[in-house]
Amino acid sequence: MQETRVSAASRPDLAPWTRADLPEPPMPRGLAWIGVCGPGVIVLGVSIGSGEFLLGPATFVKHGLSLLWVTLVAVFFQTVFNTELMRYTVATGEPVVTGFMRTRPGKTFWAWFYAALYFLQIGWPAWAATAAGAIFFLFLGRLATPPADSTTIYLIGIATFLGCVAVLLLGRRIARTLEILNWVLVSCILGGFLVLGLIYVPPHTWSSALQGFSGYSSVQGKFVFLPDNLDILLLGALVGYSGGGGVLNITLSNWARDKGYGMGSRVGHIAGAVGGERSELAHTGFMFDADAGNLQRWRGWWRIVRVDQWGIFFIGALLGMMLPALLYVTFVAPGTDIKGLAISAVLANTIGTTAGPMLGLLVAVLGAWILFKTQLDCVEGMTRAVTDILWTGSERVRAWRGGDVRAVYYSVLAVVVVWGIIALKLAQPVMLLQIGANIAGVIFVIASLHLLYLNTRILPQALRPPLWRRLALVGMALFYAFFVSLVARSLI
Repeated sequence: MQETRVSAASRPDLAPWTRADLPEPPMPRGLAWIGVCGPGVIVLGVSIGSGEFLLGPATFVKHGLSLLWVTLVAVFFQTVFNTELMRYTVATGEPVVTGFMRTRPGKTFWAWFYAALYFLQIGWPAWAATAAGAIFFLFLGRLATPPADSTTIYLIGIATFLGCVAVLLLGRRIARTLEILNWVLVSCILGGFLVLGLIYVPPHTWSSALQGFSGYSSVQGKFVFLPDNLDILLLGALVGYSGGGGVLNITLSNWARDKGYGMGSRVGHIAGAVGGERSELAHTGFMFDADAGNLQRWRGWWRIVRVDQWGIFFIGALLGMMLPALLYVTFVAPGTDIKGLAISAVLANTIGTTAGPMLGLLVAVLGAWILFKTQLDCVEGMTRAVTDILWTGSERVRAWRGGDVRAVYYSVLAVVVVWGIIALKLAQPVMLLQIGANIAGVIFVIASLHLLYLNTRILPQALRPPLWRRLALVGMALFYAFFVSLVARSLI
């Protein structure tokens, strides 16, 4: 097939897109959707591990279920944001950060800017540290307490972190490995929490949670959108990590590229070191002519994007926040401030005391698996994003080691590992989580507007989002800016 160059209405720092027809979309039916959907379940698995399992329950135990409205609004905006990320990637085959590098002031500025945001948000191995608390409880049957258990938690955290690295060495496609693990995670975790909720959570608590999505407090008998004596930093963390969170959402476009969505199937993918064969990864993307055939295929891909995001991520993220919250508010005393080395084992300890030690151990296993899997996704997401930034922006990097992108990927991963081992010593796990989550809110303010500019200025007219989606991205920026300003004022 002959391809010709087509100019992108952007900065000339990066090569313009190559013209090619949009590949045919799959037409799944029934269970075949499981093989087609993938990016949505990866980012859903990430969301369950921090906001839904830790920060959300900590907030609802302390302040009540009426704050579930925050999750509903945040997940709605994030789903729109996610589909717009995938709009760009399906159309061009490029991760969205590559698109950002096409805008002013140019690739160098945006490469450093977004690499720094990745580091500030998920460069801290907070999930390995919190998983260590659940693993400690699982083997010793008690909660970890500082300072006596600090060294043990640190060593378990290192082992957990290195376990994530070991997983990333395997598989033909790294994104496919994550996809399979997240299908297992989401199915087991949501299914397990649903069964526990049906057995142990009373009907009035279920009703309170459903009303909480509207901001209504069944305890106070009125709408309570922002309770008195609110822990603002914890609230900001809940907002940031309800759903995915900041750069974790942005990485969705990288995973969609590797899944082969749209033009992503023409670009290539990053293969695992063990079991994967070398794959050529294009450093720039493609664009198709907006003729009848390509637009019909575009609508087919858009159907898959909608199911992946609205059918899996949106519904799954709401369930992922509500189900653990129901168990926490049922077993943990209202007003409890859940912090410390053992934050991930509080529910397991309480359930074990109330309903039997075997059930407590089961919850500890679920907690350790959730957090291990989330740390895995975060390590992979940061490594993948920085690799793509380097691969796109530097000819010298693309020529290194014979142009094998795996050499770049695993070199970046090695740096992430060394930093992670150091960072595990710097602060308690819950504080690392809250810092990253609040930074995610700042990132959403910036990235939603940047994405709006990208999709309405760089993409061809026929592929640009409709008005309601543009307004939703502006609304998203205002929503997160409100909570970022609350946190900023509380710190002054």
